[in-house]
Amino acid sequence: MTKEERIAMINVSWELHNQIETAYMQHPAQKNDEAWLEKQRLLLADMALHLLQTSINPEAIKLDRLRDNLHAILTISDQFLPEVGLKRMTDNLYSDTKT
Repeated sequence: MTKEERIAMINVSWELHNQIETAYMQHPAQKNDEAWLEKQRLLLADMALHLLQTSINPEAIKLDRLRDNLHAILTISDQFLPEVGLKRMTDNLYSDTKT
């Protein structure tokens, strides 16, 4: 993938991000509402786009951003797969940075 293709894809992802973020912000659900998980799906899509942006950036990958992206995705996904313990898996994401 060329640098120009990566930049074009990132630009498209920002357009999608803006649409998803707007939908998230306008979603009326509050925590513990019946529609809460639907709102969280929008947040998960938002975070997935950030992961896309981090991973295809033409510059060297920023590991702090990658860790943050993964932390958010695992934390949000934990609500959908509580039996897996995804939130608990975030504990080690920053372990090598804590010195």
